[in-house]
Amino acid sequence: MAVENVTGIEGQQSTFIPYTDLSFDIHNTDSSVLKLVFWIRPKWRECSQELKIVKFTEGITNTLLKVARHRPDVPLHEADNDAILMRAYGNRTEIIIDRDREAVSHRLLADRGMAPPLLGRFKNGLLYGFIPGKPCTAEDLTQDRVWRGVARKLGEWHAKVPISGISSCSSVGKTLSRNADGCHCLNQSNGANGAIEKQRTVSSRKPSPNVWSVMQGWISALDTNTEKERARKEMLQQELERCFQELDSSSGIGEHGFVFAHCDLLCANVIQLPSPHAPVASNVQPVTFIDYEYATPAPAAFDISNHFAEWAGYDCDYSMVPSRPIRRGFLQEYIASYSKNANIKLDESAVENLFQDVDRWRGIPGLYWGIWSLIQAKISAIDFDYAKYAEERLGEYFAWRGEADGSRAKQGVNMPLRERRWSED
Repeated sequence: MAVENVTGIEGQQSTFIPYTDLSFDIHNTDSSVLKLVFWIRPKWRECSQELKIVKFTEGITNTLLKVARHRPDVPLHEADNDAILMRAYGNRTEIIIDRDREAVSHRLLADRGMAPPLLGRFKNGLLYGFIPGKPCTAEDLTQDRVWRGVARKLGEWHAKVPISGISSCSSVGKTLSRNADGCHCLNQSNGANGAIEKQRTVSSRKPSPNVWSVMQGWISALDTNTEKERARKEMLQQELERCFQELDSSSGIGEHGFVFAHCDLLCANVIQLPSPHAPVASNVQPVTFIDYEYATPAPAAFDISNHFAEWAGYDCDYSMVPSRPIRRGFLQEYIASYSKNANIKLDESAVENLFQDVDRWRGIPGLYWGIWSLIQAKISAIDFDYAKYAEERLGEYFAWRGEADGSRAKQGVNMPLRERRWSED
């Protein structure tokens, strides 16, 4: 069995990650996933007739399959405890996701009991343990028991996982050239004239990688084949630099103003844990988080505001965005959890400071996912309207801009629904 040597926690050598040159073939789903499973569990070859393959459809980027052994003498819920998840990467997603960083993030979390065991990597994906539970819907996130559970778990994440574990990681197995931010480019010329674009101020932010360098990498990867594409890319670059100058700070929660952030806490990545984790009488639903593709150092305010944005779901139903009292309640739970798990004392002033920071950061998830969607619209083979989604998310960013600089009020335009909902008491 081949292994990969990755630099893991605090720059020390982590346990080797098993690796195989096998690939998942979407056109031969069952046979290719079973080959991968038999690589990890050779004895399952002898009982292949007992294996059940289930496809999940919550994501819009990857292919996710569960393989479990269903024996007559074993209850289904117990079979799930030994099940394997296979996640095959979406088409050309190496352009937007550093898969080596993802593997290190997963191992970093697993070593702390905050992620399922990482069983192995293959050419175009990962194999890891299955977490029995129920993925949230967008509606679930709005429920008091659930959002309190999310707040507590996120506080634990940010308190327990050091950013040094990912910022010091060394990527392995690169097969394509990358720009300075660790992202692949859509076209190798990386610009209209084929010259490598000069480094901007955003790239100077340390430690790296971080949410700023990720967005910079995505913008650098945008196509510049037409005048319209070049103009949009330059506009987004200017907006990113503007946000960096206005919002970046080394103060606040975490190290250097960063925590180890999930950066993709949409509903399907929040798993409601079953009994005995969730007693009926409790007013808090225990949860855990899955899928660590975008995990990177970022301000806590970004991770939290990004989660609040996901309350709207894929359909961008802005009436679901949490109001001011709900956001404050979430942050009170978060600060109490962070304080407990970091073993530091934080009072109500920390809640108020973070409340203001989240308010200032509320438009950035729209910019983040808007840029991401522009790339996905070019590369994804999944049946999802990424171009429309890009406009929706960028619209969130510019609606925030209109409130932040007062331009919306000066123009006499009605406040957009998302901003109205955000300001509600």
